[in-house]
Amino acid sequence: MIQRRSFSCLLYVLGLLLYSASLVCGGDIVHHDDSIPQRPGCNNNFVLVKVPTRVDGKEKEEFVGVGARFGPTLESKEKHATLIKLALADPPHCCTTPKSKLTGEVILVHRGNCSFTTKTKVAEAAGASAILIINNSTDLFKMVCEKGENVLDINIPVVMLPIDAGRSLEETVQSNSIVTLQLYSPKRPAVDVAEVFLWLMAVGTILCASYWSAWTAREEAIEQDKLLKDGSDELLQVSTTSSRGVVEITVISAILFVVVASCFLIMLYKLMSFWFIEVLVVLFCIGGVEGLQTCLVALLSCFRWFRRIGESYAKVPLLGEVSYLTLAVCPFCIVSAVIWAVYRQYPFAWIGQDILGISLIMTVLQIVRVPNLKVGVVLLSCGFMYDIFWVFVSKWWFRESVMIVVARGDKSGEDGIPMLLKIPRMFDPWGGYSIIGFGDIILPGLLVTFALRYDWLANKRLKSGYFLGTMSAYGLGLLITYIALNLMDGHGQPALLYIVPFILGTLTVLGHKRGDLKTLWTTGEPERPCPHVRLQHQS
Repeated sequence: MIQRRSFSCLLYVLGLLLYSASLVCGGDIVHHDDSIPQRPGCNNNFVLVKVPTRVDGKEKEEFVGVGARFGPTLESKEKHATLIKLALADPPHCCTTPKSKLTGEVILVHRGNCSFTTKTKVAEAAGASAILIINNSTDLFKMVCEKGENVLDINIPVVMLPIDAGRSLEETVQSNSIVTLQLYSPKRPAVDVAEVFLWLMAVGTILCASYWSAWTAREEAIEQDKLLKDGSDELLQVSTTSSRGVVEITVISAILFVVVASCFLIMLYKLMSFWFIEVLVVLFCIGGVEGLQTCLVALLSCFRWFRRIGESYAKVPLLGEVSYLTLAVCPFCIVSAVIWAVYRQYPFAWIGQDILGISLIMTVLQIVRVPNLKVGVVLLSCGFMYDIFWVFVSKWWFRESVMIVVARGDKSGEDGIPMLLKIPRMFDPWGGYSIIGFGDIILPGLLVTFALRYDWLANKRLKSGYFLGTMSAYGLGLLITYIALNLMDGHGQPALLYIVPFILGTLTVLGHKRGDLKTLWTTGEPERPCPHVRLQHQS
């Protein structure tokens, strides 16, 4: 087996990268902006608008724009949206009456020279049925009313397009082609199947990792009890060997963990670019290979024939003793990670990313451990404040949510950072992905795995133990996160805001009620008066 201590350190460092992405997100289509004043006739939400086009009767590109604060609301279904001819404004900025009379066309105008409301009023007076305003950049700008405009009477839709979309439409019309289009803003379904599967993935990952960790801890305890019974001098050696691959978090390291993760998050935000994402992809592939290899070796070792191979070792330069089973699965893991990295832009790449991600998360939860409830409370409390600060409070300093910007991979040319589990939204007309950050699985998972290890070492039944309560608390907290996500129209939510109170509250209340709180808080291990008794788990 590859030297476990160096492997543990690698995973612990990667944990800092994983925790920097701690977010549940569905993507915004409705933007509530209370910083911009509302008044009668100027109180719309900023909604994304679909603009499917046809050229000479044939379907062409579909563009996405943003609706203005003013004007009527758009249709939500494509079949109800009218197909309208597109015309170019002359003069292009539409600050004065167009030279040609319009008969219900959608007019395409340039931004600048006058206010958005002035352009809209001129276009409406000229006979336009809607107005598309071309922005001067690839971003979408929030169109608001001018100061002093108290009551507006605008009766045509107003949509802004990015400069590349506007120029494409402009060039097509100038080539004497007939361009027609529709304007509609579809609503997202209340619940998408992707969110259900993502919930199952997160809960299932912690469930499997918890049993793996508890099984390992119980086997270590059984081995030590055998040696104690026999009075063997090998106890110290076995104890050192069994624990050498485990990293136990302390109170200090828990605090530093979050501080370093915050620094890394700021670095991601400031240096977000294509090359920086490439560096993250390489790091993710390294961690994914290690995680997938560890999980496959553990899974195959459940079978007798593979277990024999796993017990045979070969000396490898720089790595030391490595089992033949590890050498056998390692090429497969490397090839899997390389294939994902090469094809990560393709629609099906999320499958490989999730497989590598889940394997890495399970391995981290197996290697990194919370020794007692005190450390768990400090770690999750820091994570709680971390999530709230970087999702919500950071807007006051950076004018945007740092966590959301990093998770989306803005300004990088990539579809988000790789430290996420993601599933495509299956019944969402806007498409996109539902995502959850690794941190929202790893940090709560550390306490859930701690609870199951305690239950098994204390020979507690499932109903009388702490695992069932903490696992249910995690699932309920994550469920409430998704409810909040949908109530906020897909705006990213800090999952630990909802998960941490449920888990800590449940474990603390149950521990106090059953009289185990002092043991959970200090040692984290039950007293075993008879070390020679073989531990058995009863469910």
